[in-house]
Amino acid sequence: MSSSFTPASAHSDRFVVVTGGPGAGKSTLIDRLAAAAGYARTEEAGRGVIRDQAAIGGRGLPWTDPALFAELMLSWELRSYRLAGAHAAPPAGPVFFDRGVPDIVGYLRLQGLPVPDHVHAAAREYRYHRRVFVAPFWPEIYAADAERKQSPEEAERTYLAMVDTYREYGYELIELKRTPVEERVRSVLRRVARARNDT
Repeated sequence: MSSSFTPASAHSDRFVVVTGGPGAGKSTLIDRLAAAAGYARTEEAGRGVIRDQAAIGGRGLPWTDPALFAELMLSWELRSYRLAGAHAAPPAGPVFFDRGVPDIVGYLRLQGLPVPDHVHAAAREYRYHRRVFVAPFWPEIYAADAERKQSPEEAERTYLAMVDTYREYGYELIELKRTPVEERVRSVLRRVARARNDT
């Protein structure tokens, strides 16, 4: 896999996705990138939807109505994408996405549900940087919580599903090493700096 991180376009090249299985450290990485380097970031749709639906007694939860949950995540991701545009025009830096639209395709497939045409259309239309960071399943740090109820086996299957799904939509994956978050931050920042220098 290539180690370069060359921008693909004048707009979507600034939208950098970090995906992978749950509990693999991706949100911690994005939190640290935002705090240490001041980069804009999005909130993970799944956790946001779960918090909102739980607060209002809604049905759009993965353990209640996974199809509705997917639709709510899609709406969340599309709004995040539009809001990111406000941060993405030069000279602003990258916007780090805690998952992206293709994650919803992977989620539906993991649930054994059909992927509606409009979800495929969204994954094709709302593009991100052509290279996507992916956090592999990391059993030593995985832990369930009130919003993350998957078993370790499901977490690993999620990681593999996201790898397949992003590749299907034409993305190239850069696998994050299972290293402390500070090392992950340095690795990501090196690649981002290289990309900006190439523009």
